[in-house]
Amino acid sequence: MGVEIKVLKTLATEKAYLELLPQFEQASGNRVTTRYGGTIDVRNWLAASEPFDLAIAASSLIDAFTASGVIAAGSRVDIATSGVGVAVRAGAAKPDISTPEAFKQALLAANSIGYSTGPSGEYFLSLLDRIGLAERVRPRLKQIPAGGFVGTLVANGEADIGVQQVSELATFPGVDYLGPLPADFQMTTTFAGGVSSAAKQPAAAAALAQFLAAPEAASAFVKFGLEPARRA
Repeated sequence: MGVEIKVLKTLATEKAYLELLPQFEQASGNRVTTRYGGTIDVRNWLAASEPFDLAIAASSLIDAFTASGVIAAGSRVDIATSGVGVAVRAGAAKPDISTPEAFKQALLAANSIGYSTGPSGEYFLSLLDRIGLAERVRPRLKQIPAGGFVGTLVANGEADIGVQQVSELATFPGVDYLGPLPADFQMTTTFAGGVSSAAKQPAAAAALAQFLAAPEAASAFVKFGLEPARRA
């Protein structure tokens, strides 16, 4: 008889996860219930000791809660990676973002720029500081609330250009995905699973993480703009 696995999860790998989940449930006989949120949401849930068996989020968050004892030491499994991408509203003019200078000019030309509260958003703000544009574009920045998609701001015209994880923009309805940030400006985030130190179903949770990280799951992640994480 199968068990219930409770998952707390950020949104960046959601589409591939939803495609793979029925396969895992059928093969294992287990049932998975998932609570989705932004990085801030998942951080708050973990800090508040919300019951869970497996957390899936940026590896930095998994590591932080492993250090605090919320997530079991040695349970981290790297699942997939994503770079940061750029999109505009479907049908809008497509600015050149192929080089660092072109991307800077695209930002300066935009009336509004959407970004997230998650790892890509934190990185984007630091990038603006690094390339000397923070003061010039700050009045035009629009941050999507935690758990939301920057593509929403772009698709409805609230932002001329949007910056978020490739996996969250590449297939978002109502936007034209321009591509990843130029290589010199790029950041890659690893998304990983970690088993709760207080998990009711630790073995089943670990099995789910391993299933998502298996080579057989790779095509689902690639389909939605992610890359499989490198296995040691």
